[in-house]
Parts: sequence; structure tokens; C-alpha cells
Amino acid sequence: MPRTWIEHWNPEDEGFWEATGKAIARRNLIFSIFAEFLGFAVWQIFSVVAVNLPNAGFTFSVPQLFLLASLPGLVGATMRFPYTVAVPKFGGRNWTIVSALLLLVPTSLVGVLVQHPSTPFWAFAIAAASAGFGGGNFASSMANISFFYPDKHKGLALGLNAGGGNLGVSVVQFAIPFAITVSLFGPLAGAPETLIKNGAAAGQLWLQNAGFFWIPLILLAVICAWLFMDNLSVSRARLADQATILKSRHTYLLSWLYIGTFGSFIGYSGAFPLLIKTQFPGVNPLQLAFLGPLVGSLIRPVGGWLSDRLGGTYVTLWNYGIMIVAVAGVIASLSVHNFGSFFACFMLLFATAGLGNGSTFRMIPSIFRSMHLARAERTGQDRALALKEAGKETAASLGFAGAVGAYGGFLVPNSYSTSIAATGGVQAALWGFIGFYVTCIFITWAVYLRPEMGRRRTAAAQPGVMAAGDMAVPEAEAVA
Repeated sequence: MPRTWIEHWNPEDEGFWEATGKAIARRNLIFSIFAEFLGFAVWQIFSVVAVNLPNAGFTFSVPQLFLLASLPGLVGATMRFPYTVAVPKFGGRNWTIVSALLLLVPTSLVGVLVQHPSTPFWAFAIAAASAGFGGGNFASSMANISFFYPDKHKGLALGLNAGGGNLGVSVVQFAIPFAITVSLFGPLAGAPETLIKNGAAAGQLWLQNAGFFWIPLILLAVICAWLFMDNLSVSRARLADQATILKSRHTYLLSWLYIGTFGSFIGYSGAFPLLIKTQFPGVNPLQLAFLGPLVGSLIRPVGGWLSDRLGGTYVTLWNYGIMIVAVAGVIASLSVHNFGSFFACFMLLFATAGLGNGSTFRMIPSIFRSMHLARAERTGQDRALALKEAGKETAASLGFAGAVGAYGGFLVPNSYSTSIAATGGVQAALWGFIGFYVTCIFITWAVYLRPEMGRRRTAAAQPGVMAAGDMAVPEAEAVA
């Protein structure tokens, strides 16, 4: 029977969790990952399509191709705001079904438009923008899964959910270059395009498979969500209740940090094939580009796992330091035009972006839990009610930070394009990224790590301070 709403849900109760909650949470996590995986894959379709459009006879300029690669990032980031609100309004299972069905729009458009070389650029821009539906899935998926797990397991659970979804970026860049070389669907998908290389016909290409390939999987995800996922009554919240996170400075600071990690991951992923093609014309970007998102996706759960044990602030701080070193290595590699060191430094950059995704997201539930427990201790509020409110604000903040961070998918490719137009290379953009990471280090140290270290030393002796997990929040700040 199709599942609907679960009325009682308390994962912080150890007995409930072991007897009932764990199995239900695991089942929902599995099918959430599947749907989110497809969302990321569709979101990044144009990272492959844009590279191949010239091969199919389209004559778009380099800035136009970079724009097609970046538009899904812009729309996807914006869609994350309503997608976050959708879970408390409609339920996690219900919204997973709707959001998966929306993926049929960009996949169908891509499959049709690429078969007509006379298709104008604006039509492809609309198709690229609609791919942003896939970017919205992350916010609703993460908000939904955050309700299923107790605080002590949230880091790993959210890391698995996000990392499994992020794998869609790597898979689309690995699978589609092969899928477009064969007739997967026969005459149902239309005739092949003529493959153009060096201005001459060089074979056949089924670029429509870049879109049609995903449609059966999307339909399968819809069926699985319908049959095996659940809505949680505890996730229900009014928009006004969720909007309380906008009063806390932590919402904005953590969103800034998430631009540096997830924004880097999704921005680098979407632009990596075009970046390789423009900087190293002799290298086939689609043979290697998928490795970057793969590394970043696989290591993301490690970031959550490490943060569960060491603290997200420590992991995040050191991670940004390594990111700066990696970008500096990319700049040095470009100066000597060494593809080997360029690629190695980018792999390190993808790995640290993925690790930081997990660590920054792990900080969010700890912060809101500490704030609400401190307030409960000060006002005498029931602890269970405080944790329930913290859970709702955590979900809203995860969605908000995820939305803001996703704008990196638009900013990074356009930074490359602007830098190339202004200076002839991408080095100026890379120096800008280093400057941004420096601000992230400062925020992590000054706002989170330094006060946390001091509070941990004095918490036992000073009333009015509550240390919990990653974050210690003074009672005076807990009302913010």
C-alpha cells in the first residue's frame, strides 16, 4: 500500500530509534538518495551538452556555451528556496514525487532541441534554465532527511544523502559521453545528428540521449517514492515558523561558508569540461572531467563522519586552508601549461570541496540545537519541545544555506568567462576564489572555533554557557 503520514516520530528517544525509527529512516534515506541522484544528474546535463553542441553543428560562441553551463546553477539555486518550504507544506514523500516528475521537463527539451541545428540560442537557454529543477531537489531532500535522524547521526546521514546525490554530477559526465555514441532507443528517439570535427563530417552522434537516457530512471524514482517513502507530521511547519531562521546571523554566515564548499563543488563540476577544453585544447575533457565530481561526491560523507567525531568547525577551518593551496597549485600549473599538475590540483580541490560540504552542513544542526537548548534552560521550556523547534529550524536553515551555496554553480562558470574576456585567461577568477576562501577561514575561526574553544575550557565554571557538539552558544545569543 502507498505510504502517507507518520504521526509519531521521536528519533532522539533511543528506544524508539532502535525498535522502529532506524529502519524507517534508512528506507527513506535510500530512496531519497536515488531521487536526489537523478536531480543532480539532470541539473548538470548541460555540462556535457554544452561541450558537444559544436560537434552537432551548433555555432554558439564560447561565452554562450559557458552561459548554458551556468544557467542551471542560477535557476537551481533559486528553486531551492521554495523547495525547502515545500517539505513542511506538502510532506517529504509527496514532494519527492512532484520534484522527480519535474525532471521530465528538461530531459524532454534536451532530447528534442539537440536534433535541430537551427534551434536558436534562446531555446537552449530555456532548456538549460529548466535543468535547474534538478538543483532544487537537494534542498527538499536534505530538509526531509534531517527530520528522520537523531542529532548524533545527522552528520553521516546528511553526508550520505548529499554525497549520493552529488554522484549524479559525476555519472552524467561519465555515462552520457558513451550514451550519445549509440542509438539507445532506436527510431523512438529520432535520427542521429552528424558529428562535426574540424569543420567536416566525422560520423554520427545521438546527442538526444543526453536527455532521453534519464527518463526511465526518473519514472522509476517516482514509483519508488510513491511506494516506499513516508511523510512525517513532525516536519509540518508554517512559513512564519521557518522564517525565524532569518533573524539569526548564523543562517547567513553558514550560507557564506557553504558557498565556499558546495558552491565550489557544483561550480567547478559544471565548468570543468569547458575549462579543460579552453585551457588544454589537445585534451578530451569528457574522458577525465567526471573524476572531479566523483571524488568530491565520494568524500562528502567522510566530511560528515569526521565532523561527528572532531567537530565541524575544526574540519571546516583546515579544509579551507587546503583549498587555498589547491587553487594556488592550479594557478601555478596554468602558468607552465602543465596539464598533469593542473588536473592533480583540481582533484585535490574537488576532494576538499566535498569534504567541506559535509563539515559545514554538520555545523548547522549543532548550532540550532545548542541555541534552543540554551533558551530552554534559561526560560524553563520543555526540552522535547525545544528539540522539536530546533529540528524545524535546522531543516529550514539547511535548505536556505543549500540554496545560497548553489549560486556557485552560476558564479564559477561566469567568473571563468568574465576572466577570459577581460584578461585572456582564468587566473584572475582563481585569485578571486582564493580571496573568498580567506574570508571563510576568518569567519570559521573568529565566529565559531575561537569562541567554542574558550567556552569548552570555561563551560564547567561559568553558568549561562552551554556547550553542545560543534557549537557553544551563550544564552544571550540563543534568542537570536
